[in-house]
Amino acid sequence: MRPTTRPAARLTHAAALTALQAAIAHAETIGVPENVALVDADGNLLAFLRMDGAKLLSRESALAKAVTAASNGAPTGRLPADLAVTVALATGGRLTNLPGGLPIVIDGACLGGIGVGSGASDQDVAVARAALRAIGAQDPGTGP
Repeated sequence: MRPTTRPAARLTHAAALTALQAAIAHAETIGVPENVALVDADGNLLAFLRMDGAKLLSRESALAKAVTAASNGAPTGRLPADLAVTVALATGGRLTNLPGGLPIVIDGACLGGIGVGSGASDQDVAVARAALRAIGAQDPGTGP
């Protein structure tokens, strides 16, 4: 008989808060107010914060970056430019190719994603990487 269920690791709210706090601390260190979103493997929002001074519309891109990273298990910003608009249109804007989204991978399993928006792309990525370090997640790197 085939099994009908399988155990799955899940990102806890405590881990999401730890990651969020680390992201905020790094953003404050570099002097860049950010929007930070963390989602679970299914794309459900676990934690979000808009720092004072962060760009209003970047809250939407931060969430899209987190969902994209979680759904693909890879950093955002790596698609060829000609596919970026197609992906956004095909998903009703839910997915994006903007840099600043990283998957949350622990022990080889993608447990979710983090998306950061409001700074320059390299700043967004650096803030996301600080969050991953805080919870012992794998750093997927930032190159194409």
